[in-house]
Amino acid sequence: MSPTSAGNGTTAYLLAGARLSDGRTVDIRLESGVVTAVGDRVDAGGATRIDADGLIALPGLVDLHTHLREPGGEGAETVLSGSRAAAVGGFTAVNAMANTTPVADTASIVEQVQALGDAAGYVTVRPIGAVTKGLAGTQLADIGGMARSKARVRVFSDDGSCVADPLLMRRALEYIRTFDGVLAQHAQEPRLTEGAQLNEGPMSAELGLAGWPAVAEETIIARDVLLAQHTGARLHVCHLSTAGSVEVIRWAKARGIRVTAEVTPHHLLLTDRLAAGYDARFKVNPPLRSDADVEAVRAGLADGTIDIVATDHAPHGHDAKHCEWSAAANGMVGLESALSVVQEAMVETGLLVWADVERVLSVAPARIGGVEGHGQPIAVGSAAEIILIDPSARRDFGIADLAGKSVNSPYLGRSLPGAVVATFHLGAPTVLNGHIVERGPLGRSSLEPNATAHA
Repeated sequence: MSPTSAGNGTTAYLLAGARLSDGRTVDIRLESGVVTAVGDRVDAGGATRIDADGLIALPGLVDLHTHLREPGGEGAETVLSGSRAAAVGGFTAVNAMANTTPVADTASIVEQVQALGDAAGYVTVRPIGAVTKGLAGTQLADIGGMARSKARVRVFSDDGSCVADPLLMRRALEYIRTFDGVLAQHAQEPRLTEGAQLNEGPMSAELGLAGWPAVAEETIIARDVLLAQHTGARLHVCHLSTAGSVEVIRWAKARGIRVTAEVTPHHLLLTDRLAAGYDARFKVNPPLRSDADVEAVRAGLADGTIDIVATDHAPHGHDAKHCEWSAAANGMVGLESALSVVQEAMVETGLLVWADVERVLSVAPARIGGVEGHGQPIAVGSAAEIILIDPSARRDFGIADLAGKSVNSPYLGRSLPGAVVATFHLGAPTVLNGHIVERGPLGRSSLEPNATAHA
């Protein structure tokens, strides 16, 4: 990739010779935050030219499930550090989960999170509001106040905890339906998973770890799709992980129930056998499952039963992961590696093509979450939220590839395909040549217009 600056302080960029997800090779001009031209031999017209030969251009990725930890967990991640990690991974928008300290269950907290994201300037940060006060599962949070706030929250979740009370779940669905919001459920029957440490099966038995049965996920999903049918509300299932869960979602969609579902990159690639060494990097909720489950969720994503891939990016500090398995926190960082994992698990296996990747990592999550200005196919007039990726690259994934504050990645030392070369947010580069472009005041790029923009 060989960019040349016009040297005139322009805010326009010409991405020359990029391949779109439909296979066409085009030039793409970005100016004032929008795509102004797409076609052959587009006139640079004073724009900074970036040679994108051999690269694929996709609309910026959108994550519907990110833990940014702020407020309260700044030792593991902040909105700023998580935004940088997202940009490096090719994301231009993330939805920040509510399990912060204090919990994002009021208008003031969600507005604070959104303001921090705006100030960082690397990605669009959309806060997710809690369903219940303090995630305690006993009383509804101020859902209406968060929906009417400056943050205009449209997705609500107690992720990290299940809304286990069926009456409370019904009331939440009825309330959120009034403004066509969506309730994102962490499907885990708590009574069936007390003390659970690993997927229930041969590996948990061999290691002497309490099992987390698949049915604990599947029973909640089955209950909730019926409640969604009864209320007419929108239900989204977080981090679906079992073959049985795929079948429940397939059944519900066949009946026209308003349900969508996500799968994480790690549930598309990794299995519970990785726990054999008691390495807590592989401890996550829901747990890594069996080979049969991995095969089923891949098939469900390929046939559209599962709508999207979402990272469940869950940063933790050193002490939370470098300890015995039973004491370790659940969760993995995943923003920087998500696209590579999807390429390995789905594209290189022939289950998805790049147009499908665009759908499951950008278009559909933006639609489900109501993230305006994102997930738009690259065309004249669309928002200039674009990434360039090198599908032929191969790298040994390491700590240097992580841009956030925490390093609890399950992929450290693993060879992964593909690389995000450039990310454009609001029409300006946040990442070039795989590295962060430092942002100045008000989120402006510090890239000097007279310098060569080595991307």
